[in-house]
Amino acid sequence: MNLYEGNKGDRIRIKEVAIEGVMRRRLLDLGFVPGAIVDVLKKSPLGDPIAFRVSHTTIALRKEESIKITGELIQHDNE
Repeated sequence: MNLYEGNKGDRIRIKEVAIEGVMRRRLLDLGFVPGAIVDVLKKSPLGDPIAFRVSHTTIALRKEESIKITGELIQHDNE
């Protein structure tokens, strides 16, 4: 699954970051690295952008970025 498919409360372990260039470097610096755990915090009403927490950092990503970060669902919170 990719991060965009995550729902509020989900925890996702990153497997791959398929983004290139400056944005890739920035995301890696923020902690979006393979093996990191990402919490899906909040989706905007239209689903874009989405707020994530990784390595004690909260960041909002647009669909264009979050769809290119894949991982595995390790916890689903359906509250």
